[in-house]
Amino acid sequence: MKQKIGIITGLLIVWLALYSNLEVITDFLVYSVLQLERTSPLTSVIHFFIYEVPKVLLLLTLIVFFVGIIRSYFSPERTRTILGGKKLFAGNVLASLLGVVTPFCSCSAIPLFLGFVESGIPLGVTFSFLIAAPMINEVALVLLFGLFGWKTALLYMFTGLLIAIVSGYIIGRLKLERYVEDWVYQIKAGHNDLAEEQRTLSDRIDAGIESVKEIVAKVWVYIVVGIAIGAVVHGYVPEDFMASIMGKSAWWSVPVSVLIGIPMYSNAAGIIPIVQVLLEKGASLGTVLAFMMSVIGLSLPETIILKKVLKLPLIITFVSIVGTGIITVGYIFNFVF
Repeated sequence: MKQKIGIITGLLIVWLALYSNLEVITDFLVYSVLQLERTSPLTSVIHFFIYEVPKVLLLLTLIVFFVGIIRSYFSPERTRTILGGKKLFAGNVLASLLGVVTPFCSCSAIPLFLGFVESGIPLGVTFSFLIAAPMINEVALVLLFGLFGWKTALLYMFTGLLIAIVSGYIIGRLKLERYVEDWVYQIKAGHNDLAEEQRTLSDRIDAGIESVKEIVAKVWVYIVVGIAIGAVVHGYVPEDFMASIMGKSAWWSVPVSVLIGIPMYSNAAGIIPIVQVLLEKGASLGTVLAFMMSVIGLSLPETIILKKVLKLPLIITFVSIVGTGIITVGYIFNFVF
């Protein structure tokens, strides 16, 4: 155990040294090694790409490691146990908070939904969890923190939680259980009272390492592609053009950005680097946040997956309520900022 802690400490020191000197290293590579012209758009693209890729991957690796340790305390069974028996609003709040720290994405929608229904968790509480889990995850938060700072990351987390809580509460109050597919309620899975996992600190550190291997290996391609697209926009797209489309003066930009985002298939790793450049080019914060939330929280693949357990009226209600919440948040932030 001491040897493992020593290795991790050494890696953290190396991490800190690399992260704190990234800009110096990038400048050396671009201007001294490659000897590129400083004012060229191509140089701007290359500098952006070389700097942002390792920066984002370093941040992601560190945060995923520690979140992986936290996640070792939350199995699907324990999550259902925690949410079981909670009343509507309190359950919505707790479910949304659990969605931030639990390792579930849109591809887990059906098994999670079935497990929650079997456990007697209210429909609205279940939806609060299903909205929060993909929208507010460690990948989104770490990328926002790394690219925009802690204020923007907290802002995103707060608004995402608010959308998840309010949307789940409204769905619960509408009493839409009749629009869940009949076969879902006919499932009678046996529930075993699982004993508390007796994991040591060493086991939880291993869980953190496994999270890094699994998550970073899954999303690094999205990160590289997203940053590459962002770099091209950063270097070549005129600021006036983006400002005219996604700026505050374009009142229609918020709902249009949500409609554009819904059918897109991406995740935080792929979309946030593009969001960074949109803001740099004059897009308004509210419009960009609305676009990002719709891509991550209302993705078409998740909707198609949920169609297997939900009837069309409930699907439409879910998308409409969450979409309205996202649009409202977009307008509020455009007004405030």
